[in-house]
Parts: sequence; structure tokens; C-alpha cells
Amino acid sequence: MPGYTTAVFFALQVLLTAFLLSRASSNMTSPPSKQWADSPCPLIQTPQFKTKKMDIFTVGATHMSHIHNAILRGYNSIYHQAPLISHEDKDDFIGYCLAWSKFVQSHHDSEEGELFPTIEDALGRKDLFEETHREHEAFLPGLARFASYLATLGEPYDFDGGELVRIMETFQRPFCQHFHAEIKTIAAFADLPEASRAEEAAAVFKAWGKKTVSKAGTTDVVPFFLLNHDVTYEEGMWAAWPPMPAPVRWGLVNLAGAWHWAWWKFASCDAGGRPRDLWALVQPRRPEMGARS
Repeated sequence: MPGYTTAVFFALQVLLTAFLLSRASSNMTSPPSKQWADSPCPLIQTPQFKTKKMDIFTVGATHMSHIHNAILRGYNSIYHQAPLISHEDKDDFIGYCLAWSKFVQSHHDSEEGELFPTIEDALGRKDLFEETHREHEAFLPGLARFASYLATLGEPYDFDGGELVRIMETFQRPFCQHFHAEIKTIAAFADLPEASRAEEAAAVFKAWGKKTVSKAGTTDVVPFFLLNHDVTYEEGMWAAWPPMPAPVRWGLVNLAGAWHWAWWKFASCDAGGRPRDLWALVQPRRPEMGARS
């Protein structure tokens, strides 16, 4: 029964890794004492928190805000930690960064290929996202340079945090502006004459929202998203978002996330979604023994 034994052994390894990841994440959690992940790209105030409205476009824009804020926290966590990454952490940090860029690219592709056309069809308008398309084009070349730099390194030790930050700064302004502007664009649809068709649009948002993150990658993008979603944000209003049973959320973070467990120490939140100090900012600085000159 060698096949069965191997499968059981692998399963036990995954469960043990998940347990250790959960314990480590919980044990190191405390309110951030240093620079956290809320700059240089400011976080988005959700339309529901701001206006208390409950129309489908306010709700849809709010759900989009949570995804955008996870992306922005990811950007900020990379920006602040990149110059401080130790020699031995470079490989894991590259994985974390590539998970972020995959998240952003997948989110963009899903919007352009599915959400935007379907919303325009539902409302009978073909011009709703013209400005959003232009905003996307403004930062996509920089995002491509970001991913290309990381993917073409000769080896992890060649990683230069200063160079990565320089690349990020080439698209930082349009990137940050877009993730805020898109929320205002969607929320403003409530004022359109065509908003009477909101029932159909509600079904579109609901169907898209359930799959946009999960289809991007269960073992990388999903844990990245959940570990950069702050449950204390806006007075804890979103502690139960996204809506899912607690065991399912635990499994997505600690079981699916165990596949790349070493990446998640760079995330802005712990396994329970509570903000924590950024890893590289609180680690003792060590000389990079064996680093290339």
C-alpha cells in the first residue's frame, strides 16, 4: 500500500504545516507598532460605510472596495518591505510579490472580460466604463514590468528591493487613483435613469463576486486576499466579509495557504484578519552572508 501511505503522509504534512502556520500567525499578532500597509496608496472608504445606502450599486461598489483594499494593502506591504528583505527571505518574498501581481492581473482580466460587458448589457449602455478602460491602460505596462523583473531574475539572490520599488513608483500614481476612481464610478450608477434595471445588475454582481478571487488561484491568490483583508477596518463592519462559514475561511488560509506557507509572513494581516507589523520591518537586520557583490 505504498501509494496510500504516501498520500496519508503528505496529508499529515499539510495539516501540520497548516497548524504551525495558524499558530505562528496568531502568536506574532499585535497592533502594528511601525509603518503598516495603509500607505503610500491610501485605502478606500467603502460607499456603504460612508453613505449607509443599500442600493445594488452601493453594495456592489462596497464589495469591490474590499477586493481593491486587499490589493492596495498588498501593494503597500511590498513597497515598504522590499528594501529590507533579508538574503534568506528573498525567495519567499518574490513568491509573495508574484502572487500579488497575479491577483491584480486576474482581477483586471475578469473585470474587462466579464463584469464590465455584462453590467453594460444589463443597463443597456456601452459607455459606462470608458474612463475605467483608460485608467487600466495607464498602469498595466508598469504592472507588466513588475512581474517581468521578478520572473526573469537569474536566482532569488539577485533580487534588488530598491529596483522593485523604483518600478512600482513608475505606475504608483495611476494605479492608486484607478482603484479609488472605479469605486466612485460603480457607486454613481445608482443615479442613472437605467438604474431601474438594477435587479438584473444585482445578479451580475453576485455571480461575479463569488468567483473572481477564487478562480484566480486557490493556493496563492485566495490566501493573499484573505491575509490582506482587515477585519477591524471601518469599526469592524466587515469582520464577517466575505460571507462564508468560519471553518471554510480557516481552511482557505491554513490548508490551501499551507502550499506556499512561507510567503504569508509578509502579509499585512494574520490568519484571523487582524493587522500586524510588517515582517521585514521588525526583523533584526543581518549581514547578507554569501550575497553576490
